[in-house]
Formats: sequence, C-alpha cells, structure tokens
Amino acid sequence: MRQALTERDSRAAERTAAGRRIAAARAELGGRRVSLHWSNLFGVVALACVVVLFVTGLLLLFWYAPSGRGVTYEGSYGPLAGQEASAAYVSILRTSFDIPGGLLVRQAHHWAALLLPAAIMMQLAVAFFTGAFRRRRGSWLVLFGLLVVALAGGRSGYALPDDMLSGTGLRIFQGILLGIPVVGTWLSWLVFGGGFPGCIIENLYPVHIAVVPLLLVVLLWLRARLASRQEPRRYPGEIGVAVFPDAAVRAGGLFAIVTGLLVLMAATVTVAPVWLFGPSSPGDASAGSQPDWYTGFLDGALRLVPPGWEVVWLGRTWTLAILVPLAVVGAFLLAVAVYPFFEQWVRGPGEDDALLDRPRNEPTRTALGVAGIVFYGALWGAGSADLLATHFSIGLEAVVHGFQALVVLGPVAAFLLTRRVCLALQKKDRGLLLHGYETGRIVRLPGGRYVEVHAPVPEAERVQLGGPRAVAAAVVRPDESGRIRIGKLIRARLARAYLEDRLEPAPLARIEAAAERDRVDEATAGRAGAA
Repeated sequence: MRQALTERDSRAAERTAAGRRIAAARAELGGRRVSLHWSNLFGVVALACVVVLFVTGLLLLFWYAPSGRGVTYEGSYGPLAGQEASAAYVSILRTSFDIPGGLLVRQAHHWAALLLPAAIMMQLAVAFFTGAFRRRRGSWLVLFGLLVVALAGGRSGYALPDDMLSGTGLRIFQGILLGIPVVGTWLSWLVFGGGFPGCIIENLYPVHIAVVPLLLVVLLWLRARLASRQEPRRYPGEIGVAVFPDAAVRAGGLFAIVTGLLVLMAATVTVAPVWLFGPSSPGDASAGSQPDWYTGFLDGALRLVPPGWEVVWLGRTWTLAILVPLAVVGAFLLAVAVYPFFEQWVRGPGEDDALLDRPRNEPTRTALGVAGIVFYGALWGAGSADLLATHFSIGLEAVVHGFQALVVLGPVAAFLLTRRVCLALQKKDRGLLLHGYETGRIVRLPGGRYVEVHAPVPEAERVQLGGPRAVAAAVVRPDESGRIRIGKLIRARLARAYLEDRLEPAPLARIEAAAERDRVDEATAGRAGAA
C-alpha cells in the first residue's frame, strides 16, 4: 500500500515538474519577440521542403532499386516495353506508371528538391543584406553548410533515375574529374568504381539516402539551437510579435501553404519525365541537356573558358579549362562562407548588434552582395548558352562572348551603381527626416505665396529613417617598438574604403527641430486654408 502511494506521488511530482517546465518554456517563448518582416519567412519554406523531401523520400525508398544491372522492362509504358535498361531506371518507370500515387510522390520529391536551395539562398541573401550575421557567424556557417548539403543532395539524386539526361550529366562530371591533374584518374575510379558508368548508382545511393539526410538533420538542429540561445533580430524601431503563439501560428500556416503548393505542383506540373529521355547509354548523350537550376552556374563556368587553355608542365598536361572554373567557383563559395569574418575584422565589433540594417545604409556591403549576384547570374545564364543561341537565332560564339564580358564587367558595374543608389536613398531618407513628407496640399499664405504643406514623419518611422549607424574609425597606432604593422595598415585602408558613401547620423536635436517646424508650418497652412 505504501509502495503504491509512493509511486503515485512520484508520478504526480513528475507531472507537476513537467508542467512547470512547459509553462516556463511557454512564458519564455511568449517573452521573445521576432520580426514580422516578409524576409523572415524563407526559413519556414525551407523547413517545409525538408519535411516533404523526408516523407516522399521514405516512400520512394521502398520502390526504388539502386542497381545499374540490366533488366528487361515489362511495365505499362508501351514505347519502352521489352527494352533493356538498368534496374534503377525500370524501378522509376514502375513508380511513375504502375504504383498508384507513385508519380505524385516522385514529383513532389523533385519539386521540393528544386525549391529547397532557392529558399536557403534567399535566407543567405536576407542575412547578408541586413547584417544578421554580425556576432552570429556560427549561424551563417550553418546556413551555408545547409546550402552545400542541399546542393549535394540534389546532385546525387539527379543521377539516380539513370535516364539519358542524368547519364549525360554523369559523363560531364567524369570528364571534370579526369581533367584534374595528378589525382583526376584516381578520383574518377573512386567515385564511379571503375570505368564509366561503373557502380555510380550504387555509390551515390547511400550518399542520397543516408549521408545527406543525416547532415540536414544535424545542421537544422544546430541552427535551431543557436537561434534559441540568441536574441531575435529586428529592425530599428520594430516591436515584432511573440514567438508563441503568434509567430508559431503564422509559421504553421505558411508551412501548410508551402506543403500544399508542392503537392499541387506535383499533381499538375510534370517534372523530370524520364520516360521521354529514355534509359542511359554510355555511348550516347542527350542534345541540349540542362542540369537542375541550382547547379547551372557550375556548367556555365566551364562553358566560358576560352579554347586552348592547356599547358604542359612537369611532364603533365594541365587543363586550365577545368582548373580555372573550379578555382573561380571555389573562391566564390569560400568568399561567401568567410565574408562575415572579413567584415568583422574590417569594421570591428560595433554596437547594437541585435538590430538589423537597412541595405541602403550599408552601401559597400550591399554593393558587394549585388555584384556577387550578378557574377552568379552570369555563370548561371552561361549554362544555357546553347539554348539561348538556338531560341533567339544568335551565334553561339556571340552568346558566349557576351557572358564572358558580363562575368568580368558586370560585377564591377553593379558594385559602382549599387553604391550610388544606396547613397541616393540615404539622402532621400535624410530629406524626409529634416523636411517632412509631401502631403500634396497646396495652400495660399496670407502674403499671397503658394506653398506645399510638408508633414513631419511619424515618430515610429523616424528610427527606421535615421540612416547608417555610427561606426568608429579604424585608427592605426604604432606598436611598442614604434612600428606600424602591415596588417593594421591594410585593415585601416579597407575600413576607410568600406565606410565610404555613408551619411553621418543626423543629430537628434536637429531632427526634433525639423519635426516641430513642420508641425508649425502645417498648422499655419491649415489656418490659412480655413481663412
């Protein structure tokens, strides 16, 4: 009897303790406020894509045959009946035509895989242009890692159907590996398990179903853990809403909308019709083949290299047509990953790092971001140079030369233009703060003069229009031996160049005086109009 009472009391105590912990967690989430800005919604879109990928991938796991051995197709798709193809390709056809709902599941999986990199790229862009990475460089690296894993997952899944399109992509990939000096042949044999196509299906399958999902789960957990330990970022003057229940309900609604749209697209829009491409053949290639959109920039980098870029050195042929694109793309991705560390080193820690920046208030950072987007877009567009030439009846050489010029000159022009636009927008905001906004009311004063009435900017908007925040100038001082280190000198010059084209913050007293003047002018104009 006593033992039963003791167990019941302990269970009641556990329930009470669990209830207290849940109540404490709800109170903490209710006290945390997050921004309602639309740019914060891409994380929910990415999470919805991951969930759809996991659910559909689990179903496809039971239907797909990860084998490159040849079998005879005997399914319901007439044009390929009796044809020999790999077991992987036959299982894809069986999933698409013979399993009820199989095509819907497969297309939902593919659409989610196409949308996931876009959602992560948008998150990176938002974090970059708003300065959300300041003192959160770990979150930035986790987000960048999610992008790399998403690209790896999409690239590995691209080859699994073993159709003609994926076979052409694999042949290009093998050519890239073989073009790497010294280790290229070894890498090709390691990845393909021998000559082309080798055991590529069997080698990529574990990567796609085990390595990529595990890395996604780990990185998502790390991102959620870092977000729970850090103060939510908001724009200056923004109050935001509570994480629970307001933001949680909004996120749940968006999650349901994205999931529903993915299923709707899978049911109505055909994607990756492998039955039209036919089975992969090592001796054939698909004309006009295009990779999935998120890897198009890699293909474009290869197409922009001029012909004849080869040198013989140390008894080996060094194919610059492969090495230069790999180096350029690798340097670009590395620059994206380490940029927060570079900016922190140049600018210093700063203040108010819990606040987000308006992109116009950071001209150099915004210009660098736009230049990077133009560079990426030029490479991405070059991946479809052949289609552009055929569709618009333009010479292929002219298209390639145009993209070559764009990839070199485009980022420079975008950088210079963006900085000037940001400065102009800063001056516009400063004018609104000091002179008010135009009301469209034209009144005649007692002296006969006509004036347009300007109203003061509302109090809630003044903080947003306040312009760039003050940044301490980098001062170069000699060390104990009286020498100036070259690193400090470089940092000071970079900081000076980085902080160009920024308006100094307007004094608060001047803003208040301008607002009071606008209110007096508005009242005077009102009395004159009434008279």
